[in-house]
Amino acid sequence: MNGRLAGVALQLAALAVFVCMDTMLKLLTAQFAVPQLMWARFFFSLIAAALFFRLVTGRLPWRSKAPWLQAARSLLLAGSNLMFSSALVHLPLTDCTAIGFASPLFTVALAAVWLKERVGPRRWIGVAIGFLGVLVALRPPFLTGGAPMHWAAVLPLGTAAMFAVYSILTRKLATIDDPRTTILHTGFAGAVVASLAQPFVWIPPTAPEWAMLVGLGLLGGVGHGLLVLAFARAPASLLAPMSYTQLIWASIAGVVVFADWPDLTSLAGAAVIAFGGVLVALPDRRART
Repeated sequence: MNGRLAGVALQLAALAVFVCMDTMLKLLTAQFAVPQLMWARFFFSLIAAALFFRLVTGRLPWRSKAPWLQAARSLLLAGSNLMFSSALVHLPLTDCTAIGFASPLFTVALAAVWLKERVGPRRWIGVAIGFLGVLVALRPPFLTGGAPMHWAAVLPLGTAAMFAVYSILTRKLATIDDPRTTILHTGFAGAVVASLAQPFVWIPPTAPEWAMLVGLGLLGGVGHGLLVLAFARAPASLLAPMSYTQLIWASIAGVVVFADWPDLTSLAGAAVIAFGGVLVALPDRRART
């Protein structure tokens, strides 16, 4: 398997793992506050990654050539998770996932403004179409004629914006640090920040709940580890369209676990976002020649 195909396979696996993590996260929001769930997600993923590298390689490749960049990336992931976890308290998993699809669109806009990358007219049209899809998924009354979606629908949008910056930093760090170093740093700053909140929100878990909290961290660690490896093997433009396969798994999980059937408005918005994302991700004609 060549590098690009391996990157796509790793990305698809990461997305499936993320849906499993999000499903468990939504189940746990009924018993625990979001900061406690964030602590479990980051702390146990950090411990698992450290133990894995120590046992397999005999060392911890911790030293980074860009520690502040690694810290910023980890904090962005923590903020993204905080918003998404808070949204899951109020919204179905499928709706949160659909609105979160705006992330690749934010990535293109940020790359043009921040990294000064050239973005052609077709990609800007894709961004505009994608954000139209976000508008549909948010169900504004003037568009749908009905009641607006819950206020928490803006939270996955914030998740998408933060995750876009996180993705750009992941790609940048792939050229600076060893992927194992980036995997170790992924949960560190989030674990530290979430730990500070625990005296105010801590609820003692039962034995089965401890198992789920540990599982939450393991799934998060595995998912982001796979994501880092994917970005190290394939360009972001190739991996971005793969994100839309996540809606399939999220819809299945929503129906099977929570009996939440996605409505036509959510599916229509997701389809429009996906179409815009595909336009954004297609390589420019000049790049193919």
